[in-house]
Amino acid sequence: MNLLSSYFLYGIVDLGYVGPDRVASVTTQLIDGGIDILQLRAKQRSKAEIVRFAEAMLPITRGAGVPLILNDHPDLLRDVDADGCHVGQEDLGVDAVRDLVQRSCIIGKSTHSLAEALAAEKEGADYIGFGPLFPTATKPDAKPIGLSDIRAVHQQVRVPIFCIGGIKLDNLPGILLAGCKRVCIVSELLLASDVAKRTREVKSVLVGQT
Repeated sequence: MNLLSSYFLYGIVDLGYVGPDRVASVTTQLIDGGIDILQLRAKQRSKAEIVRFAEAMLPITRGAGVPLILNDHPDLLRDVDADGCHVGQEDLGVDAVRDLVQRSCIIGKSTHSLAEALAAEKEGADYIGFGPLFPTATKPDAKPIGLSDIRAVHQQVRVPIFCIGGIKLDNLPGILLAGCKRVCIVSELLLASDVAKRTREVKSVLVGQT
């Protein structure tokens, strides 16, 4: 778990952007670009499909030493050897997830305010997502929270914080200036004409500020 502190770029293989036939190839491209941790997000897909996608990704992520996190469905961690799961504010609490999974795993939680971030840390989340910073097509109904609380959340929360939501290569420097250290990026990577190249470009900016 302590390896999380050395991760700076979190990617998501989101089936809203990636066709089922591209799951493995996009996973490889993200890893080739230097992604540190990877999530499978497959909204509106059956649990059987999610297991198949995860099983396609695991040989690639495991071979590269990149943790694979499932979005939602912590019960699937009993069926597939992923490294953890990510839950939202309306999902099971962290303790309940650990009780359900019955094995050591990474549990991340989405937060949308400083209060939620502090609560997630107190629950025992291994890391938090913080956002959305900006409007994002990935979650069009989510209200952007902006940059004003980034510095405060990093001062008060000790677990790794991955800022998320509308983050692009061109606005990343300003986000880092606001106090951000780690990011989770979705469409900017997945929709790039060269996924590995864009991932490397983003990673270079992040590594340059450490």
